[in-house]
Parts: sequence; structure tokens; C-alpha cells
Amino acid sequence: MSRLIIVSNRVNPPNASGEETVGGLAMALAAALREYSGLWFGWSGKTTPEFTGALNIHTLDGVTAAVVDLEEADLDEYYNGYANKTLWPLFHYRTDLAAYDRAYGEGYSRVNRRFAETLAPLIEPDDLIWVHDYHLIPLGRELRALGVKNRIGFFLHVPWPARQVFTTLPGHALLAQAMFDYDLVGFQTVEYLQAFEEYVLNEVGGAQPDPGRLKAFGRTVKVGAFPIGIDAPDFARMLKSAKARRMRDLMTAATVFRYLVVGVDRLDYSKGLEERFMGFERFLADNPDMRREVLMLQIAPVSRESVEAYQEIRGRLDALSGRINGDFADVDWNPFRYVNKNYRRDELAGIYGAARVGLVTPLRDGMNLVAKEFVAAQNPEDPGVLILSRFAGAARQLEEALLVNPNSPEDIADALKRALAMEKPERIRRWRALFDNVQREDVTAWRDAFVSALAGVTEQRTALAS
Repeated sequence: MSRLIIVSNRVNPPNASGEETVGGLAMALAAALREYSGLWFGWSGKTTPEFTGALNIHTLDGVTAAVVDLEEADLDEYYNGYANKTLWPLFHYRTDLAAYDRAYGEGYSRVNRRFAETLAPLIEPDDLIWVHDYHLIPLGRELRALGVKNRIGFFLHVPWPARQVFTTLPGHALLAQAMFDYDLVGFQTVEYLQAFEEYVLNEVGGAQPDPGRLKAFGRTVKVGAFPIGIDAPDFARMLKSAKARRMRDLMTAATVFRYLVVGVDRLDYSKGLEERFMGFERFLADNPDMRREVLMLQIAPVSRESVEAYQEIRGRLDALSGRINGDFADVDWNPFRYVNKNYRRDELAGIYGAARVGLVTPLRDGMNLVAKEFVAAQNPEDPGVLILSRFAGAARQLEEALLVNPNSPEDIADALKRALAMEKPERIRRWRALFDNVQREDVTAWRDAFVSALAGVTEQRTALAS
């Protein structure tokens, strides 16, 4: 079996006890690597006065990680700059927040080149290389420039935007061209794949020799949709842990005689948190008879605090949460709890299990694994209801959720009323269909589908491009 090398911006392997408060991407990548010999390469999360390319290699719970420190300028220009002030808002349709600064682009190119130069000596001839997400789009090009001929795949975890949005990026064609240095490019959904195809065919004069292949810039690349899932067996085990049971009991006691509505999202303007808060506010205003029967808990760990847009949204959410409690609270009851802290993954499993409603309403999302974890955490005999944004990638799989327009507080309020009033037989029927998908299309299916497709790509790249 070929060795698998995974490359991502951050390397943060979770340990098996769930003590690490890591996101869905880290959990998915760790699960992928446990099944393959190889390593996980990327940034350590630390800075150094001068970049040296020195590697720190360690193994934790079967995952071997090779990490490198970056300079402060790299962090400012590559990560906080081009990745999170330019590409992130652009790919999430927030062109009004996208910052176009030449220094950001230079830092982005520099770090991708440094990653390639540090990684290349570790690569063996038969290795499969799997590059992840928008931070590292040019990495394939940099590796090819160093003479790496291995099969290299790229997977985009965020949406690929519509052509009219992507073309607002200065130098968009150069970034798209970098995608053609990979052998396989994967997207979360068919919709995002089609958006990329539409750009290639209509903006840069590309062609589609056959379904699943695109030709442009003198090269041919294989493309496909590979929806990511959760590690369903691992999550099922986690639900039985002492910490998960304790958190479920704690939340059940805290909401006795009331229904718990829960949202868990990184603090980000793409997650639709303002609209969600206003949707809950509208629900309380429109349904005075149900006010004391509901408690909403929003967990939103703070991220990217040095980026101005994130500072602004935190201030607006603080004000909104205060307004909701100020308008609707009583001496013995607050309708809303808003928490800006990380929780262990097993603790979150317990919170999901205690909730009657999972409120997952991003304005735009690559997939959203919180929705799938909420489904997996439910009691089969008395499950909760998932309210899901139609603009989350997961909506293409989880069609039995209550799908809403996340831009509409009225739509969210109506869905909350429907979810809280839903009878048990309908809740069970919907949950069974959702859970079947979560189990069937889990992280193992995602990993195996992508790695198999990459391993099956012919190594005759020049012949494909002709």
C-alpha cells in the first residue's frame, strides 16, 4: 500500500480521549491517517523570528505529525492576510469583506513555497499526497516546480464560489491555474464542483473531455464531489463516555420542564449567527405562550481575533444576546445563553444529546459536521429535530432536516415553532433517514473514495494534458 501524506495549514491531531477541542477537519484527517501509514504535515501554530524549515516530528495515537514554525510576517500575510481576509470571505460570498493587498498575495505564495521546500525531502517515490483547503491551493504547483512527480490530490473544504464572485479576485486565473497542477481536485458537493467547472469552461476557455475531467492551461485534471462525514463509530463510543453522560445529565437538569435549542459554531460571519439570534428573538416575540418552555444555548468559540471583521461580529453578537435577555427574561428565567468558550468534543456530544432542536444555520458552508454530530447524538426513541441551512453543504445529504433560508429570521422562527411542536413519530421518521446517511457516508467513506480516486489516476500526466 502506498504511504499517504496529508498536508493542511494546521496540524493538530486530537487524542483518543477527546481532550483536544479541535474542529471537524482535524478529526476527519486524523481518522484518515490512522488507517494509512504516512504522516501529517503543516504549520505547528507557533512562530519563530526566522524561518529555518526545521521540522518537529512526533507521533500521537497512531498519527505521525511533521510540523514547521512560521515567521510573524508569514502569519500576518499568509494566514491572517490572504487566507482569512481575502479567500475566506470571497469563497463565502462576502466580497464586501474581502481585502486585496499585494503583500498578502506575496506572503501566501511565500509560505506555500516554504511548505513545498520543507516537505519535498520527506516524500518517497510511491507516496500519495493529499493537500487540504484554501490555504494551500498553490502547493501542488510549488511541489511540481521542485520535481515532485507523485500523484497529488487537493480537497477544498469550503465552497467554490460562483464565477461572477470568483472573478472579483485579482489574479483569479493564476489561482485557478494552480488547481491544474493536481491530479485530482475534490469538492464537498456537486454544486461546488459545477461552479468550478463553469468557471473553467466559460472564463478561461477550458474544455471537458469527458465527465469528471477538465482541461485548461495545457493540463488535464480529474475532478469530483466527495462529501465529508464524521467518524461515526468513534462518535458513538464517545456518547457512552463518562464526560458525555455527565454533560447530558447536567444540561437535562438545567432545562427541566423546558426544551433545549442548541447551536455550536466557531465565531464567524459565515455562520449566520446574527440572523440566528434574531430568528430566536422573533420566535420569542411571536410565541409568548412558549417562551418559558424554551432555552437556547449558543456556543461560539472565538477565533481569528486579530482580524477586524471578527472583532466587529463579536461586539454585535454581545449586544444582540443582551437585548434578547433584557427583553424577554424573568426573575427566575433567561431564554438565552451565549458562551464564547471551547468545549471538549465528548462534552459537546452530551449537549447535543440533551437538545430537542439543533440549530445549524450558516449563510454558506462547505459541509458542516456539527449537523451530522447532532444527528448522531440523538436518542433513537425520542430524537431531537435538526434545523439546517439550505446553504450548508450537508443540506444535500440531510434532506429530512427542516431546511431553512438562514438569511430570514422569520423562516428560522417558523422552523423553531414547527420543530418544538413536532410529534414523536415524525421526529423518529426524520431522524432515522438522517442517521442512515450519517452512518453510511461517514469519514471512512469520504477518505476511501478520495484516496481510491487519487490512487487510480494515471501517472502519465503529460499524456493526459495532450
